[in-house]
Amino acid sequence: MANAPVQRMSQLMAKTLRDDPADAEVLSHKLLVRAGYVRRTAAGIWSWLPLGKKVLGNIERIVREEMDAIGAQEVLLPALLPRVPYDATGRWDEYGPELFRLKDRKGGDYLLGPTHEEIFTLLVKDQASSYKDLPVVLYQIQHKYRDEARPRAGILRGREFLMKDSYSFDTDDEGLAKSYALHRQAYQRIFERLGLDYRICAATAGAMGGSKSEEFLAPAEAGEDTFADCPNCDFAANTEAITYELKPVDGSGVGPVEELDTPDTPTIESLAAFLGVQASETLKNLLVKVDGEIVAIGVPGDREVDLGKVEAHFAPGVVEMVTETDFAGRPDLVRGYVGPQGLGEKVKYLADPRVAPGTTWITGANKPGVHARNVQAGRDFEVAEYVDVVVVQDGDPCPKCGTGLKLDRAIEIGHIFQLGRKYADALKLDVLGQNGKPVRVTMGSYGIGVSRAVAALAEQSADEQGLCWPAEVAPADVHVVAAGKALQTELALDVSEKLRAAGLRVLVDDRAGVSPGVKFTDSELIGVPKILVAGRRAADGVLELKDRKTGEREELTVTEAIARLTA
Repeated sequence: MANAPVQRMSQLMAKTLRDDPADAEVLSHKLLVRAGYVRRTAAGIWSWLPLGKKVLGNIERIVREEMDAIGAQEVLLPALLPRVPYDATGRWDEYGPELFRLKDRKGGDYLLGPTHEEIFTLLVKDQASSYKDLPVVLYQIQHKYRDEARPRAGILRGREFLMKDSYSFDTDDEGLAKSYALHRQAYQRIFERLGLDYRICAATAGAMGGSKSEEFLAPAEAGEDTFADCPNCDFAANTEAITYELKPVDGSGVGPVEELDTPDTPTIESLAAFLGVQASETLKNLLVKVDGEIVAIGVPGDREVDLGKVEAHFAPGVVEMVTETDFAGRPDLVRGYVGPQGLGEKVKYLADPRVAPGTTWITGANKPGVHARNVQAGRDFEVAEYVDVVVVQDGDPCPKCGTGLKLDRAIEIGHIFQLGRKYADALKLDVLGQNGKPVRVTMGSYGIGVSRAVAALAEQSADEQGLCWPAEVAPADVHVVAAGKALQTELALDVSEKLRAAGLRVLVDDRAGVSPGVKFTDSELIGVPKILVAGRRAADGVLELKDRKTGEREELTVTEAIARLTA
């Protein structure tokens, strides 16, 4: 990048905007469009303009340097992929409507790759035949495609996005653990170099499969993930990965079930108000359909059900809420008054671990306008399976130390998985072991959202004036602004060339007919770390240097400015 030509704004293919885009919901969307970094092509599809491409390229460079440092080898695989390997792993169907499917002119099935486990597995199967060929780590920086139902938040949730995905291949679990640790450390270095504030959180594997899984989350109001952070210990986890321990209680002193007339109380709120009890004393029973079969899930009445956890538990089964039609076909299920007692074999009953054996509840009596008191888990009804499905709340006990958890929103910027042998089993990836017998390879999968990191940085570092990039990511090292007069422009261009010769990346605002106020506003909006102004003292050869982040200003001669900026 050293000695790259000076980028003159008079020639730059990017227009800044004064107003936010009408459809913008989050800060990064507003600023990246207004500052001329990206433009919308279609819903969830974005074009990167020159400044945006520079930022994206800087992130790619940092990722490559740190991946290469752990011995990873870069490849580039196609985005257009055949159906067959995804059928072998079950993910052609498992991905559901998020998968872009298409046919070629001969009727063959293809997809646009959402992630590349299958293709990397087949590549190694083709290239590696012996344990001597392993371990190996391969990676690529490539566009991925997911047909989001509602693309939103600019580049944060798009249908096409740039991602670094890497895959480790080892002959045993010990080797996988080492590859995982190498990636974990590399990711820490990457995000620290990018200047991101991040947390490493326990996570679920989802459609990826595998065992151990951790997310790298960047705290931000615009984030779609919610994570729990313990203020007392090092516990941090995506709320979807937090589980509650099953703790049976002694319910021997509880009286028999008692039915109560509770007219017009189909909701927990109306029931609690009618009986004058706390919602936490009631048992809420959610009915869902899993592949068309009705299943009941019991949770304490003061807790909300996390449908994401429900879907993750039943995956790849399709989960839907029951409808009026479903109730009409099942007169034994009384809407608003369902209780677990008496469901018997008719409906499978699952429950949150808080509905532990011995706990006692007020719940539906399976009769219109009637509830029941003293309904005890393990005595009056059986739970077929316990599954933690409630929404984690602020103040819930930390699973590690018991302290109340703090919840925050965050953007997922990275995810690492110990996949194990899921894909190797499906695609029969074996190598010849030391004993001459076939060994099934074990895998890890590691992703970084490269384009998403741009938005995460914008969310975390922007201020009221605009973007404010960390130095290693910014599209230039210094933004030189010519206030407008011929002498000022001449000085700005001269110092820009000297800075370029000194090895700095330079953006210079040499636009004619643009007021100084607009230029200063644009320099704040664009967010280069250092702003050098050729203004009122240009005739004396004096410039003003401003730090974009702190706002600190000082007057310097050309020689002093070059020395300061290259120090």
